[in-house]
Amino acid sequence: MALIVHKYGGTSMGSVERIKNVARRVAKWQKAGHQVVVVPSAMSGETNRLLGLAKEISERADPRELDQIASTGEQVSVGLLAIALQSIGAKAKSYTGWQVPVKTDSAYTKARIESIDDSRVRKDLNDGYVVVITGFQGIDGNNNITTLGRGGSDTSAVAVAAALKAEECLIYTDVDGVYTTDPRIVPEAKRLEKVTFEEMLEMASLGSKVLQIRSVEFAGKYKVKTRVLSSLTDPDIPLAEEANSGTLITYEEDETMEQAVISGIAFNRDEAKITVAGVPDKPGIAYKILGPVASANIDVDMIIQNVSHDGLTDFSFTVHRNELEKALEVLKAKVQPDIQAKSITGAKDICKVSVVGIGMRSHVGIASQMFETLSKEGINIQMISTSEIKISVVIDDKYMELAVRALHKAFGLES
Repeated sequence: MALIVHKYGGTSMGSVERIKNVARRVAKWQKAGHQVVVVPSAMSGETNRLLGLAKEISERADPRELDQIASTGEQVSVGLLAIALQSIGAKAKSYTGWQVPVKTDSAYTKARIESIDDSRVRKDLNDGYVVVITGFQGIDGNNNITTLGRGGSDTSAVAVAAALKAEECLIYTDVDGVYTTDPRIVPEAKRLEKVTFEEMLEMASLGSKVLQIRSVEFAGKYKVKTRVLSSLTDPDIPLAEEANSGTLITYEEDETMEQAVISGIAFNRDEAKITVAGVPDKPGIAYKILGPVASANIDVDMIIQNVSHDGLTDFSFTVHRNELEKALEVLKAKVQPDIQAKSITGAKDICKVSVVGIGMRSHVGIASQMFETLSKEGINIQMISTSEIKISVVIDDKYMELAVRALHKAFGLES
C-alpha cells in the first residue's frame, strides 16, 4: 500500500467532536494498509485569538515572539489528534516542526522551508505509527521557531509529502473540491475532477481561496499529486469512494488528464489600480515608478503603458487593495518629485476577472470570445494581461458577478 499525507484545516479541527471524526478517518486509511502522516492546522479561530492577545500588549510586537505564540495553536492540535487516534486503538505520535525537524529560513511570520529531515518520521511509519506533524511552522538555523505565514499548513503538508515521496497529499477542507468558478455566484458551476498544477496556480493567484499559492508552487515543483476533498463527509464512507472524490491536482503529462480548453473562471476583488499620468516617455521611466514601490515590499500585478503623446504617457498598474494607500504615499513622496508626473491617482472600485485553461496553448480565439462576451454585456475593459494559460481583465467592480456568469456560460463550463 501507499504512503499518504493528510492535511486538515482549522474548520476540520474546530471542536473535540470534529477531531474525533478526523481520527476515525485517518484510522480507516491506516487499517486499509496505508502509511499515514497527518498535518493539522490549529483549531478554527485559535491563531487569531493568540495573535490578538499579543496585539493587546503591543501593536508592534517582535516577529520572533509572534512566531513563538502562533506556533502553539498547532501544537495543541497534534497532541489532541494523537490522543484521539490512540483512544480508538491506533498507534500515533505527534511532533512539532522543530522536532522533525522542518528547517526554514529566518523570515519570521513568513518563513520558507529549506529542508525536511524524514528519518524520524520514516522510522515511526515503519513501526506502524500514524505520525502527526504540526503544520505552519519550522525551525531556523539558530534554533528559533518560525511560522510560514497564514495558510502555511497547506505548504507544510505538501513539503512533507515531497520529502517522503508520498503517493498523494490529501487536503481536507470545508469544500468538496475545485470548481469551475464560485458556486455562490454561478450555481451551475461544476466540480473539476482533475486540474493541472499550472491551472491551479493561476486560479490560486487570481483569487481562488481553495489552496494557498505557495503550496501549489511546491506541489508543482516536486510533482506531488494533491487532492482537495471535503472533511465534512461521513468519516466512515468506503475508502475507495473517498480516495476518488474531490479534485486531483496533477501534472500535464498525466496520461489520464483530459485537456479542457478552459478549466475555470477566477476573480479577485482585492485589487486596486494606480495611474501615474503625464510622465516622460523615455527609457527607465517604468523603473523609476516601480522601483520604489518594489523597495517598499508592495507587489505589483498588472501593468499597462499608454501610447505616447507629445513626449508624455500614462502608466497604470494594480496592487493589492490593502496596499493602495501605502503605494500612493511612496509614489507621491519618492517618485513624483523625480519624474514630475501630472497626477497620481488610485481607484478601489475595480476587480480582476480571468479565464484559465491549459487548452489555450492549442486553441485560438479564446481572447476574442472573452472580449465579445463582455462587450455584449456592456462591460468596459480597463486593463488586459495574458499568459500561456490565462487571460485577465480589469473591470468595474460592480460588473464582476455579471462578467463571471456570462463568461462561465459562454465557455460552456456548466456542462
